Amino acid sequence: MINYRFSIFAALIFVVSAASVMKAQPGVVAKPNIILIYTDDLGYGDIGANGATRVKTPNIDRLAKQGLRLTNAHATSATCTPSRFSVLTGRYAWRKSGTGIAPGDASLLIPPGTATLPGMLKKAGYRTAVVGKWHLGLGGTEGPDWNADVKPGPLEIGFDYCFIMPATADRVPCVYLENHRIVDLDPADPITVSYKNKIGNDPTGKENPELLKLKPSHGHDNTIVNGVSRIGWMTGGNKARWIDEDMANVFTHKAISFIKNSQKSPFFLYFATHDIHVPRVPNSRFVGKSGMGARGDAILQLDWTVGEVLKALDDLGIADNTLLVFTSDNGPVLDDGYQDQAAELAGSHAPAGTFRGGKYSAFEAGTRVPFLVRWPGKIKPGSIAGALFSQVDLFASFAALTGQPLAEGEAPDSFNSLAALTGKAAPRAYVIEQSLNNTLSLIRGSWKYIEPSRGPKIQATTNTELGNDPSPQLYDMKTDTGEKNNLADARSAETQALAEFLQYVKNSTSTRSTKH
Repeated sequence: MINYRFSIFAALIFVVSAASVMKAQPGVVAKPNIILIYTDDLGYGDIGANGATRVKTPNIDRLAKQGLRLTNAHATSATCTPSRFSVLTGRYAWRKSGTGIAPGDASLLIPPGTATLPGMLKKAGYRTAVVGKWHLGLGGTEGPDWNADVKPGPLEIGFDYCFIMPATADRVPCVYLENHRIVDLDPADPITVSYKNKIGNDPTGKENPELLKLKPSHGHDNTIVNGVSRIGWMTGGNKARWIDEDMANVFTHKAISFIKNSQKSPFFLYFATHDIHVPRVPNSRFVGKSGMGARGDAILQLDWTVGEVLKALDDLGIADNTLLVFTSDNGPVLDDGYQDQAAELAGSHAPAGTFRGGKYSAFEAGTRVPFLVRWPGKIKPGSIAGALFSQVDLFASFAALTGQPLAEGEAPDSFNSLAALTGKAAPRAYVIEQSLNNTLSLIRGSWKYIEPSRGPKIQATTNTELGNDPSPQLYDMKTDTGEKNNLADARSAETQALAEFLQYVKNSTSTRSTKH
């Protein structure tokens, strides 16, 4: 048997070495502005920098040309809520119950008092904001009161400002929240939300399909807002309801306004775009422009958003002092609930690149995502690195960047990977990934191990291979990026060693600070 405790020791040696490398670098303790553009459901192959040719992404590609493109970077989960939880807490979401895909009326999943990425940067003197998709719950254990101060929320866990959608665009309530209040809410038209049964008399997609401009393909047939039926039922708040076609404009405007109003101190902007999540209802100026239907048009809209942010940085003269990270919460999905012809019009476009699976999946496309970093003068333009990287490491990496120590128990699964993030050092020793069914995978070196699972092999509604199998799976990602050749039996020693290591991590409460 391979001694997995030795492997753990080797991993720790790597972390210490990486930290030493960063300590030796001049100017490491710096306070550049930090922008994290966190896109939604964008696949590895959805951008030109990673090989897309049918859809054009010049602004996103500009980030790659002017900075670093990581080709082996991973979200911690193949779904949205747990990936976001891990980024903001530095903790694997599978360690905490109730962190799966959150309903629109979920309570806040990150308790106030938890060490968070924005809270850490706030201590470092940063002005912090979140703009865009939240999907981490709001309110106390009883859930949010939409008609009063909606809290606790982002402001209670380290953000100075927020302008968000509470959950996702396909879930009610379809309103914006600015700080603690619903935007444009008329007190005489209070909001009520239910995820259990229909409430009120608002038309639904199931009962009134003739009112729809975008029809559901599965689920998504409850209350109609702006001609699109959603998950869940809501009444009231009619003046506050969003217009999908304007959403990218609204979020981009709010993001740029925050940047412009944050010139007296360094700032951290967590810009979590709606694009390219469903429902895909882009602004009219993008409709039909991609030749790939609504999904392709949404990618064009996302690229426009990135371009507007870059233009704002240039206009303000702060581009050189801004570290910008662009990535996605999970891999791609085509039909995720609406009849927008994403699958039919994709043609030769490969959203997942050469990888197998997609959103929800334990296979590689579920979590291997686009990852671009630009920091002029600090990162060599046009750099490409295959360093293994996990989004959970953003917390500890930004802490190292800004000279903030992390106490025992804070960001327990986040390693300081700043060297890899800036293209200067070796990769992470291993990453752990979580699929829809909570199946865990471990990547170490070129090996990828997927633990046995009795979950479904195919998600029928989205036609996604989920990667579940009652038997263990082992793939050599160096020679088999498509995960076609299961070597678990042929390489039983490696399989057993990885299985034991994964179990060890699952049994621990921390991967960063546990000593062996």
